[in-house]
Amino acid sequence: MNLSCVGIFWGKVVKGKKRGKSLGFPTANIKLHRKITEGIYISLAKVNRKPLPALTFVGKAKTFGEKGVLAETYFLTLSLDMYGKWVSVRLLKKIRENQKFKSAEDLILQMEKDKQDAQKYFKL
Repeated sequence: MNLSCVGIFWGKVVKGKKRGKSLGFPTANIKLHRKITEGIYISLAKVNRKPLPALTFVGKAKTFGEKGVLAETYFLTLSLDMYGKWVSVRLLKKIRENQKFKSAEDLILQMEKDKQDAQKYFKL
């Protein structure tokens, strides 16, 4: 596993629209304070100094017509209430560009593929 870094950011987890949870991929939403290239990344997120394998989306949620840039991290190995916690996210590898899907179902299918790619990367 290559742990080189293509970007890093951190912040306090804030409440989002809970769309990830409704799609079966609950995420920790973090406000960005600097520009990060949009895309889907395999990442390593630290919570309470513990590194956790993750997938991170950075960009505008085009499928849902969002205008603002989001940073959302999905943890591959656990699900916790993260609201108010500080999280640092190390972007390890960009696996695809941000894109608009025809439907939420198409997005979910792609997210499942992204999850499989990340699980292979981390050998989970």
